[in-house]
Amino acid sequence: MALTLERPATTTTVRDLMTGPELQISDDVMLDVAIHILHSSGADHLLVRDDDGRCAGLLTRLHLAPFQNRTRSTERTPVRDIAFDRAPFATADMPAATAASAMSARGLTTWPVVDPDGHAVGLLSL
Repeated sequence: MALTLERPATTTTVRDLMTGPELQISDDVMLDVAIHILHSSGADHLLVRDDDGRCAGLLTRLHLAPFQNRTRSTERTPVRDIAFDRAPFATADMPAATAASAMSARGLTTWPVVDPDGHAVGLLSL
């Protein structure tokens, strides 16, 4: 009698596809500074952290578009006070297909990936 061992099927996870979280800002950064960072870096998004260093969300050029005309209010308004993509976030062990489906349903092209404590460990882009 011959025993055949089959290799278990591997499922691609978010960890396999994510990249490192590049640009990060605190949620108390003022809008005019966030706009400057985004434009001077040439990036499409900024990862936003809260006071405890946990991921608060992802801020994109689209979110900042209404504030392009810098005014006194953009100099005094912290990023936390505007609408941007917030939780829930992906986890590294989440199946990539599940993450892609969730991103599609929410209209996201980039999604923060967090550890169990809520700290950003990467970004998933489709």
